[in-house]
Amino acid sequence: MAAPQPTQAPAAPLDMVIFGGAGDLSVRKLLPALYMAHLHHTLPESTRIHALGRQAWDRAAFTQFVDDKVRGFIDPKALDDAAWKGFLDRLGYVCLDATQANDFTALGQALQPGSDRVYYLATAPTLFTAICGNLHGAGLIDERSRVVLEKPLGHDLASARAINDEVGRYFTEPQTFRIDHYLGKETVQNMMVLRFGNTIFEPLWRSPYIKSVQITVAEAVGVGSRAGFYDGTGAMRDMVQNHLLQLLCIVAMEPPVSLDPDAVRDEKLKVLRSLRPMTVADVARDTVRGQYTAGASNGDKAVGYHQEANVPADSTTETFVALRAHINNWRWANVPIFLRTGKRMAERRSEIVIEFADVPYTIFPDAPRQPVNRLMIRLQPEEHVQLQMMAKEPGSGMRLRPVSLDLDLESAFSVRRAEAYERLLMDVIKGRLTHFMRRDELEAAWSWVEPILDAWGNLNEKPRAYTAGSWGPAASSALMAREGSAWAEEA
Repeated sequence: MAAPQPTQAPAAPLDMVIFGGAGDLSVRKLLPALYMAHLHHTLPESTRIHALGRQAWDRAAFTQFVDDKVRGFIDPKALDDAAWKGFLDRLGYVCLDATQANDFTALGQALQPGSDRVYYLATAPTLFTAICGNLHGAGLIDERSRVVLEKPLGHDLASARAINDEVGRYFTEPQTFRIDHYLGKETVQNMMVLRFGNTIFEPLWRSPYIKSVQITVAEAVGVGSRAGFYDGTGAMRDMVQNHLLQLLCIVAMEPPVSLDPDAVRDEKLKVLRSLRPMTVADVARDTVRGQYTAGASNGDKAVGYHQEANVPADSTTETFVALRAHINNWRWANVPIFLRTGKRMAERRSEIVIEFADVPYTIFPDAPRQPVNRLMIRLQPEEHVQLQMMAKEPGSGMRLRPVSLDLDLESAFSVRRAEAYERLLMDVIKGRLTHFMRRDELEAAWSWVEPILDAWGNLNEKPRAYTAGSWGPAASSALMAREGSAWAEEA
């Protein structure tokens, strides 16, 4: 008679709690991502989603709100009536003021007994400490609880440390998920495989074989309904301090010893700590601040930043940043790193361009005068990898022109590719920290960015104007030209 097999304890139910559950991020990203996970059966069956907000709604009013507002942010081809009804059945709503400790009693009553709990703080960072303190006071945090913190985490280094200290009183570092949705993009995660799963590029992934690196995150939209928040933040805090520096870490890091979260994040931290600090003179020479003026975007008229609702007429907040950075280590010595981001630019585009060094001597006098070898990694709107090289045109003679080897991820793989927020939310549920920022990473990024912000204040120069629908101020092109390079759309 076979020995009885030990029984496995059933998995605990899961409560996903979204502070700011009726806010813009929840409507546009979080709830659509959770629906897609529900549709494809990757969301645990026992999951209940609790939206928290100050609106005096009951559950029926909230589900009607979701039905009215969230469906428009889901691919119509993914909308299935039965799945949508099943998703709505998972939803709950609690009317709660995050600053009022007494309101958290109602939240505790809504949670499933003995559940694992994920608290997603889709609110202003100024509320993070109050939320965590009130969760603790209500006895709603245990060793299995997790907290997700949205960016920007703080306004400067001191405020980031203060938030980290306060959240750290209630959640350990392994329980804390500082989210940057760019780290959930398929192509960004493919960078790890591209670099460390192949031998083709690694011998050349260094100085002097790389001439320059450029990272662009361009948005065609303006500040829209976020104007009140954005004017106190600006492009440097909103995009460079987190998204662009995280992308730079993936590009520039050394090979980690494994995919263990701390092994990967240790190498990213080394990159951030190796960034050359910028003096006031460096900032004046190597950074460009811009602010969009009236123009056209996607064929429609677009107002200037000063004409946006809730923007002061004399605001000097930057909506565009371009800068040249350097990494002080052997791999990247003398390789300029160009970072660029902006709103109301010519198109929505996020990409990484690795420009390899020119050939030492060309025997082809009629070769085009342009970058010969470039690796272009497009993150959005479509995701693909393209390697550009020179080839001979058919026919007599030696006429050269650039050709590309393309990897279109959508056509190369037949499986569905989850969007960034869906992928990262599943990582949170499974406790996988690799694609989330550690505290020392965040603070190292602020340590590099803050002197640039201070220098801008000391220089007291207004942002350079650029027309909505353009690629930013002309000075950003001049920044590249000084190194004999050009932005990808100009090359």
